[in-house]
Amino acid sequence: MANSTLSKAKADKKDEFYTQFYDIEAEMEAYLDYNPDVFRGKTVLLPCDDPEWSNFTKYFAQNFEELGLKKLISTSYAPDSKTYKGGTQLSLFETQSPKFDKDKTRTHGKIFVLTEDTTGDGVIDLDDLQWDYLEGDGDFRSDEVKKLRDEADIIITNPPFSLFREFFTWIVETDKSFVILGNINAISYKEVFPKLKENKIWVGATNFNRGMYFRVPEDFEYAPTYKFEKEINGMKVNRVPSICWFTNIEHGRRHQPLNLMTQEDNIKYSKHKEIKNIGYKRYDNFDAIEVNYFDAIPSDYNGMMGVSLTYMDKYCPEQFEIVGITQSWFGMASKIYPKQIQVSKTGKKTVVTKLNDGASIRLESPKEGEVNYIVDGVYYSKCYARILIRKKQ
Repeated sequence: MANSTLSKAKADKKDEFYTQFYDIEAEMEAYLDYNPDVFRGKTVLLPCDDPEWSNFTKYFAQNFEELGLKKLISTSYAPDSKTYKGGTQLSLFETQSPKFDKDKTRTHGKIFVLTEDTTGDGVIDLDDLQWDYLEGDGDFRSDEVKKLRDEADIIITNPPFSLFREFFTWIVETDKSFVILGNINAISYKEVFPKLKENKIWVGATNFNRGMYFRVPEDFEYAPTYKFEKEINGMKVNRVPSICWFTNIEHGRRHQPLNLMTQEDNIKYSKHKEIKNIGYKRYDNFDAIEVNYFDAIPSDYNGMMGVSLTYMDKYCPEQFEIVGITQSWFGMASKIYPKQIQVSKTGKKTVVTKLNDGASIRLESPKEGEVNYIVDGVYYSKCYARILIRKKQ
């Protein structure tokens, strides 16, 4: 589930990943299918954006009248911003305008506003955007951009990967409607998970398994293991598999229950060898069974079940309830291992003092070469965090 591209981007603070028009359109259509008036009469803010390179502004400007928007606001970072390491290309909106200021172009962010037909061609679209320099560098945490946030009804963007936690908090503290992109692992963040558990936010309509291609700068360096498309429609792109939308805007697709077999039928007929004729393993430090595949969730089991983070795009709140997560900060573990012994592939033993936040599954016969943990002579395998769910009563 971890993604080297996003991890490197976060570490390097290189956040220049541009969302493709098709992906934005497909996600927005899900909200419009559920409620055709979801954007009508609304002020939409697109922070961390730039109309010349970002498709968020293009989508909402092109569909301004059809969506019934009241106002569209986009803000962009200054190239020399301390919190954003993006590109240095100048927008045509700027260089071809009499407002262009070579002294401000690298240190000041920009604001783009769309409210009416300024060109006189009878339609409101991208050509009617009005722009100016911001007083600051466009950082979303500035008082200047916070005022725009407070004015808006809906906030939509692909925030800087390196600042996702802060950006998420920046939105939810105002109780605004939003649709933003983030790493799937953000589901397990202590800033995010409680909101998911309380059904105050949820994941978007786009299936996790699709992955997403983002436009990247020409000097972008691919990971050695990268094996996907590098160019689409003449643009350099990078596929990010572990990505999803987070939102609090309703879409009916999240209310579709899974068609599941009983526990007995899963043991008899499951296509997963870990379950068929074997059954479900129990965690040692959580009172729950491990269900690593969403299609193997037993329909008649009333206890807690641990499922992967990717289950969230199949989650139906009317079918199951979210009880917790296997993270130490959530405090649900019945047993914590303060010290573990890690066995490497070479057989060398190393004492690991980090607490085991993941769900530990007892391994009766660990495979040769597998990294395991030994506690009191019992082998354990460190897994990704699991969401603990229970059948809705």
